[in-house]
Amino acid sequence: MDILRGLDAVPASFGQPNGTVVTIGVFDGVHRGHQLLIGRAVDEARQAGIPSVVLTFDPHPVAVFAPDRAPDALLSLEERAQQIEALGVDHLVVVDFRHELAGVSPASYVEDTLVGRLRARHVVVGENFTFGRDAAGTAATMQELGAKLGIGVTVVGLLDDGGVRICSTAIREQLSQGDIDAAREFMGRNFAVTAPIEHGAGRGGRELGYPTANQYVADINALPADGVYAGWFTVVDEAAIDGNMEPGVRYPAAISVGTNPTFGDHRRSVESFVLDREANLYGRQARVEFVGKVRDMVKFDSVDELLDHMSRDVATTRRILGVDA
Repeated sequence: MDILRGLDAVPASFGQPNGTVVTIGVFDGVHRGHQLLIGRAVDEARQAGIPSVVLTFDPHPVAVFAPDRAPDALLSLEERAQQIEALGVDHLVVVDFRHELAGVSPASYVEDTLVGRLRARHVVVGENFTFGRDAAGTAATMQELGAKLGIGVTVVGLLDDGGVRICSTAIREQLSQGDIDAAREFMGRNFAVTAPIEHGAGRGGRELGYPTANQYVADINALPADGVYAGWFTVVDEAAIDGNMEPGVRYPAAISVGTNPTFGDHRRSVESFVLDREANLYGRQARVEFVGKVRDMVKFDSVDELLDHMSRDVATTRRILGVDA
């Protein structure tokens, strides 16, 4: 997949001679609803024998106009691109809304950006899509403008699951409640975070027999509610690892999310105890996938009580993941 940063990076020959199929959105999470929309655009493009294009935004437009209401990110831009590429998209155009589309009228948005720059022959949008200055354009507006300009417009209905609308807001709510199963159902895959491994607060995890890989995720990123989870841990950079682990391999892990009140650490972190492995992981980039919840976060009165619960956490993690000792 070709990734273009900004409309100025789109070459004059883009989409020639037969045009493109374009779909538009932030696609934060690339959840099942997004997958349906993007998949429809890819299908339209393949049937017409022309390229498919996803137009997305970074940063999130809400972070531009109402920073205090900016939603926590479910995926980084890099992770969004990986998920979008896996859906078969040919081109990803990433726009900084502040500098390129803010204040543009709906008509100019379609005429200058979609048709003029991206050579859109067909546009696919969701039924709740808005665009242009003050979000004045709607899916119906897109259909009206498309009819005037001779481009096809497909409006895709919102996806729901048992009467609940599948959207990024619902996924964030599920995560905030620690409902990993519901989040996975809506996303179509395990919720995951990717971040560098750093030194922790010096709690002596190795001395306690449970050395952890500590990751401090930026406040703008979504995380599950504080607690202990079962999941998978993968070092995603390619260099060799000092220890009995390999990059790119998923290993079972007991994962703690929170501030670890027992030891007075106030930074919210993701700490992974990788089962049956030992390695020097400091400075490495790792992906942590959340599969099931083990328990809520608890402040223990003693180290012995902590160790007893950790032992039980590991046993529960093995059961959830189906992993033998």
